Amino acid sequence: QVHLVESGGGSVQAGGSLRLSCAASGYRYSFGCMAWFRQAPGKEREGVATIYTYSGTTYYANSVKGRFTISQDNAKNTLYLQMNSLKPEDTAMYYCAAGLFVPGCTVRAPTETGFGYWGQGTQVTVSS
Repeated sequence: QVHLVESGGGSVQAGGSLRLSCAASGYRYSFGCMAWFRQAPGKEREGVATIYTYSGTTYYANSVKGRFTISQDNAKNTLYLQMNSLKPEDTAMYYCAAGLFVPGCTVRAPTETGFGYWGQGTQVTVSS
């Protein structure tokens, strides 16, 4: 069975950094699109960043552009999200998602469409 296991969340003061990881396993083929979503209490799930795994092309939400970096390892089985200059508004549960084909993977803000696999989430808390 496919599993996405996230790690790296925690508590940090504003201006600090965290690096999230998502280890994918249990699927025979490579995922075409992987993404990070987040959801704050009382808010809808928001697409943060995506990567098209075949080319490495990325997309970032305006709220995190210039501060967050999505990347993958050479084997394309682990996804990362480097988060710098964290702000209190970044506080949320962060989820890793993967799909074989996701329309508009890196050309527009990601939605849940095409993402068939999800991690359990890892909490990020940023204090002022």
